[in-house]
Amino acid sequence: MIPFFNFCTITKKIMLFVTLLSSIIAVISNSALSSEFLRLHVKGEANGIIEIRLNHELAPLHVQRIIKLTEEGHYNGVAFHRVIDGFMAQTGDIKFGKIRNFESSLVGMGGSDYPNLLEEFSDLPFLRGTVGMARSRDPNSANSQFFIMFDSASYLDKKYTVIGRVVSGIDIVLAIKKGNPKNNGSVDEPDYIHLAEIFGR
Repeated sequence: MIPFFNFCTITKKIMLFVTLLSSIIAVISNSALSSEFLRLHVKGEANGIIEIRLNHELAPLHVQRIIKLTEEGHYNGVAFHRVIDGFMAQTGDIKFGKIRNFESSLVGMGGSDYPNLLEEFSDLPFLRGTVGMARSRDPNSANSQFFIMFDSASYLDKKYTVIGRVVSGIDIVLAIKKGNPKNNGSVDEPDYIHLAEIFGR
């Protein structure tokens, strides 16, 4: 039988270790990120600004694509078309996901006119606020769509390219209108990106 005092001491040490480990993971995640930011002005049930620090060092091709599409104005007016409570909010279908001519039967299947990207998987974990590049079953099929995590999902680690992490506006992320869980998170009258811009370069 462990004495009460020793048990409390061991419990405190375990809690301290867990806290330290979480801090180390956060430092590792942030150290891989650049000073380039993606700013999303969101409108709908969620109204506000989300700022994402981009992962240029570990996912240069994907970040370059995000920057290019942003600077060309393609993300302006694009809906968060698939939003699953407790999991993530997906957006970036610049072909079928525009809020003004939203095509609910096709959204999620579109992309840009640029070629698909080769995967850039890394050791960065999928935590709350992590931004990943969406793709089909083919690891090399990411194009323009991305998703923002509501919570941790370690089963995504090293299987999807991490393009950044939310550094401001996580409350806006969590407030994005949720979709129908029985229809894979499909959203009726979805929230959308009013304006997307790059800054900090």
